Amino acid sequence: MTEVLKIIHKAWEGYDATKKIAHIEEISAMVSTNHVYRIIFEDEDIVIAKLSYFGKYEHFKEDHRIIHTLSNNLLYPFENLLAKSLLKNNRVYTYHYRTKKTEAWVVFYNPVRVLQRLPKRLDEKLIRKFGQQIGKFHKACSRLRHILPKSSKTLRTDIHTLMDLIEDDEKQFGTRAQADLVKYHCELFLKNRLKTNAGSFETIPVFIDWNIGNFSVTDKLELYSRWDYDWFRMSSRMMDFYFFSRVVSDAGDRTVFSYYINTMMEDRFIIFLEEYHKVNPLTADELRFLKEGYRFFILNYVIKDGSHFFSEQYAKKLRAEAYDIYLPSVDRDFDAEKLIKALKIKEEKPVKK
Repeated sequence: MTEVLKIIHKAWEGYDATKKIAHIEEISAMVSTNHVYRIIFEDEDIVIAKLSYFGKYEHFKEDHRIIHTLSNNLLYPFENLLAKSLLKNNRVYTYHYRTKKTEAWVVFYNPVRVLQRLPKRLDEKLIRKFGQQIGKFHKACSRLRHILPKSSKTLRTDIHTLMDLIEDDEKQFGTRAQADLVKYHCELFLKNRLKTNAGSFETIPVFIDWNIGNFSVTDKLELYSRWDYDWFRMSSRMMDFYFFSRVVSDAGDRTVFSYYINTMMEDRFIIFLEEYHKVNPLTADELRFLKEGYRFFILNYVIKDGSHFFSEQYAKKLRAEAYDIYLPSVDRDFDAEKLIKALKIKEEKPVKK
C-alpha cells in the first residue's frame, strides 16, 4: 500500500472504522499537486477524499469550517451549490497525518451532483446569464458575511510573507533582478491597496479559481454545483473577477493555459460586468482594484506558492511567464477607466470646503 492510500485509510478509520473501504481511485486534475480520490465502500456507498501536503493544517481546517458554514447557510437557489464536507460530532471532520518525513491533511466530501457543463467558449447569451448568476451568488455570500467564522489569512499577510521569504533567501526566486521585480510589485500592491480604499471593501467568501471544469449549471443556465476549493479565502469579491474574465474570454477554456491580464480588457468581459452590475452594483474603486487582484494572484499563487499548486512542469512555465510577461503587463495593459466608463459609473466629487 502506498503512503497516500495508507493516509486515506487512517483518515477514514478515524472517522468510522466500522465502514470498510473496498476501493480507492484517484480523480485528481493532473495539472495540480492536490490529490482527490473517490472512495468506494463494501456497501457501494461513495465519498470523495481530498488530501493536501501544502500550507498549514490550521488554515486547511479553518477554510473548511468556513466553507461548511457557508454551504449550510446559503438559501435558495444556492442551498445545494457547494459540496458538503462530512461531519463528526457536529464539526467538519479533518484528519492530520504526521510522521518524521511526512505531514498531510485530509477532508471528506459527499459526491457532488453535476448537471450541465458550459461549453469551452461562451456566446453572448451565456456570458450575460453567467454574469447575472455570479452577481446573485456574490450577493448571497455577502448576506452571510457576519455569521461566518473568522479567517486568519489576509491579502496583506500573504504579501508580507512573500517579502519575508525574499529577505531570507532571494535565490529561491531566481536572479537578483527577478527577486527585485517581485519585491517592487509587492510594494506596489500594498500602496495601491490603500489608494483604492480596498480596506473598506466587504469581505466575503471567494473561491478565486473559477473555470468551466469546476462548476455545473441547470438547463436554465443557473448555477447548480461548484467544487474544488484549493484557493478559497475570505476577501473582496474582486478577487474572483480575473477568473470570471477567463471563463468568458474569446480564447475560452483551454487545456494548455497561461495567465494573461488581457482577458479583463475584452468586450466579452465588459458584457459580463454589465450583467453583474445590474444585479450587484460595482464601484469605480473596486474596478480599479481588479489589477491588484490580478497582481496578488500572480505574486501569491504563481510565484510564492506555484510549486505547491501546479505540477512541476506547469509551475516552472508559469513562474517564468510571471517574470517575463505577467508582472510587466499589470500596469501597462490594464485600464480600469475603460470598464468604469462602460458601466457608466458616476463618482462623487469631493466637496470643497
